[in-house]
Order: sequence, then C-alpha cells, then structure tokens
Amino acid sequence: MRTTTASRRLLAAAALLPVLALAACGSDPKIAGAAGAGGSAAAEDVVSGLARSETAAALLPEKVRAAGVLTFGSSFGTPPSAFYADQAGRKPVGVDVDFTDAVAKLLGLTVRREEAAFETILPALDSGKFDVGTGNFGVTTARLKTIDFVTYVDDGQGFAVKKDNTAVQPITDLAQLCGLTVGTGAGTTFETTLNSKKGVCTDAGKKPYEVKAFSESGALLTALQQGRVDVEMSTINGLRHQAAQDAAGVRFLNEFHRLDVGFAFKKGSELTPAFQAAVNQLIKDGTYQRILRKWGITDSAIPQSQISPPEHP
Repeated sequence: MRTTTASRRLLAAAALLPVLALAACGSDPKIAGAAGAGGSAAAEDVVSGLARSETAAALLPEKVRAAGVLTFGSSFGTPPSAFYADQAGRKPVGVDVDFTDAVAKLLGLTVRREEAAFETILPALDSGKFDVGTGNFGVTTARLKTIDFVTYVDDGQGFAVKKDNTAVQPITDLAQLCGLTVGTGAGTTFETTLNSKKGVCTDAGKKPYEVKAFSESGALLTALQQGRVDVEMSTINGLRHQAAQDAAGVRFLNEFHRLDVGFAFKKGSELTPAFQAAVNQLIKDGTYQRILRKWGITDSAIPQSQISPPEHP
C-alpha cells in the first residue's frame, strides 16, 4: 500500500516517542525537569545511596527476610510511571521503578522484576505468581475488595485530544463524550469508569460514546493521532508528560478524578506494614521529594503512606 506523507509523519512521530520520553519536557511546570538533553531524568540516581532500615525491615514476615527476594509483576511502556530508557538494553526507569528500588533498599530486599501486561497483574497477585504489583495502580472501591494497597503518590484520571482538536473542551461530565470514540488502556480504572457510565448518554437521549481499549499505550497514542479515537483517557501524569512531547501532537484537557496510587498486594498480605513504613521513611528523609522532582510530578505528593485507604470521592 502506498505510504502518504501524512502517514510517514505519523510513523516517524510514533517511532520517536520512546526517545522523546527522555527529551526536554517543555514549559509545563508539572513536567519541567523530568528530562533534559544530555542529562535525562533516567540517568539521575536517587536510590543507590539508601541503607537498610532495621525498623522497617523488622516488619517483614520472617520467611521474607530470610529469602531476601520479592517478585514484582510490573507493567512498562507509560512514561513517567515505568518505561524503557534504552530499548536495546531494556533498562526500566520511571516513578514506579524508583519507588520499588528505594523501598527494596530500605527493606534489605532484592527485586525480582517480571514484566507483565497491565490487566494481568492484579489477578496474578491472588494466584501467588507475584508478591507485589506495580503499574500506577489506582486505589478504587472495586479493587479494594480483592487487593490491598500501600500508597506512594496521588495521580488519577484525565483526558487529552489531538493538539489541533479545539472542538472538545475539558471533560467535567462524561455526557460531554456522547457520540465520540474514547480510547483508553485495557483493564484500567478508565475503562471501568467509561463502561459503567455509558448510560449517561442514552438517559439524555444522545448517541452513546464508544470505548476502545488498548493493551499498549503506543497503540492508543497512534489511534488518537490517526483519528481512530477522538479522546484519550489515561493517567494525569502520563497525559501531561505525553502532551509535553511536541511530536506526540497531544493537548492535555483536564484532570477528571484523582486517585491514590500504590503498590498492590493480595488481600490480607503480611507485606503491607513493612512497605508502608518504608515509604514513610522515604518521605521523612527527603528521598521521596527527590524522586518526585526527578520525574516532574511534585503535584502528586502525599503527606504519608496509607494501607488501603478508601477511594477519593
């Protein structure tokens, strides 16, 4: 099939996105400093100097202290949460990665990190495949039925459109999406929210919006660029980061619903007190703020870590 000039531009932009995740992040103060030419955020080490905290480590189950290893099921591909800075070397970086490594340092544990599709991680915790899950998992009422969380940042749900789309304005009510096609991540709180609220359109006598779920963030972005979806619903920090990359051609619309984000565990896990203590130690010693500044998400700071708090209203 013949490749048009427009198609070539879209393909080039999509190919550049992994690199652009480490490029200059523009003027948005919430993103500024998350990367820089010749000295990307990915290269800044804010973790290796941490020492074991005997107080936090003492809260671990004895068998875990003896083994010294935990298996993390982790989702990658969405800056600044977790992605690969070096596609060739497959070095994982991001907010989730730094907090995982920092907590492991304080607890005296080795991280056995296994990449998994976002939508498979929480079910795998219940089966025992993973001890801990990371993937910018938001704390929701539905998830709290089967999952325990130890919170470390506050992120949530937001919307974005193509930069040249001026027809869609900030979304404060899902009824504004009626008649549009909304793209989002498979197995996410965004997909759940959208599917559970479809009735707002039919109740108003309007055409329902269509939801398209994607397992990869790159595929979702390409669909937005090519006009196969009108609106993207994803994480606030992820969309702001994405919008700061010129080649992405994305305009951040607005925050929709804030959510606590945390390490995920099987319900009733004995690991949560130690993880909470470790995150609170990071907050106390200043490492926490250094991680947030590194990735340009200081607006996502929390005053203290909590175990399975209720979903934000």
